[in-house]
Amino acid sequence: MQIRPFELERYFARHEFSAKYLLGSSDPEAMSIADLLAFESGSEDALKKVWLGYTESLGDPALRRDIATLYESVTPEQILLFTGAEEPIFAFMHAVLEPGDHFVVHFPSYQSHYSVAESRNIEVSYWCGDPAHNWTPDLAELPKLIKHNTRAILICTPHNPTGYLFDRESWNRVIEIARQRGLYLFCDEVYRGSEHNVADRLPQMADHYEKGISLNCLSKNCGLAGLRTGWIATKDRQIYNQLATFKDYLTICNCAPGEYLAGIAVRNIDKIFETQRQRLVRHLDLLAAFFARHETRFSWQRPRAGTVTFPAWLGGSALDLCDRLIAETGIMLIPGTFFDMPGDYLRFGYGRANFADVLERFENWLIKAG
Repeated sequence: MQIRPFELERYFARHEFSAKYLLGSSDPEAMSIADLLAFESGSEDALKKVWLGYTESLGDPALRRDIATLYESVTPEQILLFTGAEEPIFAFMHAVLEPGDHFVVHFPSYQSHYSVAESRNIEVSYWCGDPAHNWTPDLAELPKLIKHNTRAILICTPHNPTGYLFDRESWNRVIEIARQRGLYLFCDEVYRGSEHNVADRLPQMADHYEKGISLNCLSKNCGLAGLRTGWIATKDRQIYNQLATFKDYLTICNCAPGEYLAGIAVRNIDKIFETQRQRLVRHLDLLAAFFARHETRFSWQRPRAGTVTFPAWLGGSALDLCDRLIAETGIMLIPGTFFDMPGDYLRFGYGRANFADVLERFENWLIKAG
């Protein structure tokens, strides 16, 4: 079966670098190389000495040691570096799952969470968040979705595109459900660190479940998408080896300057998280006021984490709205169509530095458009 086009990424390919203003992006304000080097004295000179040959396929050992310090009990040998987060998702769907398997996916979701599996004749069931309850999925529904051939469950927390964050009790219950049935539990944690209240931050799956796979990167929580640095953490040696072997058919190894710069980011990650968190909270307050002024146009509940939110648009077709908006104003907003979500939803991203200006421009257009 041929994999279907990645609708969201095709939309970004059309508009992201031509649109004047981005109001739907999931990555927060980016950092420059100079910003990153400023964290550590002598780092600029050290960067100039980075060797530009091949790097180790598992990832730079020093970077893996730094990343392991972010976990409670994961060791460097249980960290596997990838190019971004998309690559390990693709690898997992090919190296771990097989045609005829069944897979349960937290939904709505980033398309690669399910389309890659579907392209391989893997049966996918959707564990849906409830928009009436701030996108909370029904824990009682999850066991009902599991079949005799289910191999894995995938969850995303903090969640894209809704901003939903599991509470600790619900998160533990998902682990319990997976453990009772011997299932792999793939947890997309790329937005971890963007919790609006630091006290709400969850542990990482790889620390708490022996068949857990934690996915992370520096794009969504740090604003360092240009480094293309992602990783998985798992204590399951078989899964680790399967993913490492499959990576040989993908990028083989990471970019040497990127790994060096990623090390600086990881060693200073709490400072980066806090800078981004403060901006997110400020911008979410502006967005809350905006939705309060336009209650007849949107149905929205405030998320507890992440860089995005997913309100319902009550004015007709969300896709038509986004097409009109970018044509008339140059503002890019993301329709829920590209998340295969029934109904008319919009993904707002509120992590960029110019968010207040862009939101004001959108509101002015919305009022004039009636």
